[in-house]
Amino acid sequence: MEKLLAIIIGALLVGIGVNGFLVPHHLLDGGMIGLGLIFHYFLGYPTGLCILVLSIPLYIIAWIYERNYFYHGIHGLILTSFSIDVLDFLRELFFVPIFLGAAIGGILVGVGIGLMLIYETSTGGTDMIAQMLAKRVSINVGWLILFIDGIIVVLGLSVLEWKLFMYSLITIVFVGILTSMTVRVKH
Repeated sequence: MEKLLAIIIGALLVGIGVNGFLVPHHLLDGGMIGLGLIFHYFLGYPTGLCILVLSIPLYIIAWIYERNYFYHGIHGLILTSFSIDVLDFLRELFFVPIFLGAAIGGILVGVGIGLMLIYETSTGGTDMIAQMLAKRVSINVGWLILFIDGIIVVLGLSVLEWKLFMYSLITIVFVGILTSMTVRVKH
C-alpha cells in the first residue's frame, strides 16, 4: 500500500511539474518526459501517451535483462503518463516567470521521480535504465538521470531556441539534484 501511495504521489508531482511549470514556457525535461514534450510541442501529440509509446523499447530491454524493473516500473510509467495527460488543464493555471517555471517544474518532477525510485519503481524509460545502470556501477541514480537527461535536452537544442534550451538545462539540473536528494533521504 505504501508503494502504491508513493507511485500515485510521485506521478501527481511529475504531472503538476510538467503541466503547471514546464509546458507553459515550452521547456523540456530530459529522458522520456523530454522526448514526450518534444512530440507534444511540435506535433501536438499528448505528452503522456508519447512517453508511454516511446518507453516500449526500454521496457522490452527491462523484460529481457531485469524483469524485476519491468514489473515494478510498469505501474509508475502508466500512472505518470496518465497523470501528465489528465492534468493538462494546469497549463493554463499557473503564471510564473520562466526561471521560476524551470526551477519549480524541476523540483516537482525531481521529487516525484525520487519518491518512485525509493520504492524501486520509476516513471519508465530512462529512469528505469538509470536504475539498472546504478545497480551495476557505483554512481548515484540521480546523477545518472541527470546525465541521460542532459543528452536528451542537447538533442532538443535542434528544435528549441537558445533561451529555452538554457532554461531547460536549469530544469534538468533541478530534477537531477532533487531526485538525488529525495533518494538519499530514504537511504
